[in-house]
Amino acid sequence: MHYCYILRCCDGSYYVGVSEDPHRRVLEHNDGKGADWTAARLPVELAWTEQHPSLSSARKRENQLKRWTHRKKDALVRGYLRLRSGQGL
Repeated sequence: MHYCYILRCCDGSYYVGVSEDPHRRVLEHNDGKGADWTAARLPVELAWTEQHPSLSSARKRENQLKRWTHRKKDALVRGYLRLRSGQGL
């Protein structure tokens, strides 16, 4: 399984990524072995995950979320984002 995940950085910004093991990936980010973005904004915490059947599916979701505003990502993380039935995320 693959996961799309969102990390909350210490400055309140979000980082979106993909991993087979999001919890391990958070440890890597916090060890400074993740992205340059998170290395400059430590510590980070896992804020949201979504399971995907394939890497391709997870990457598509990652690319979609990276285009979202901070406000929209925040709504997703907090569970406030509601879509009408039948609409893709």
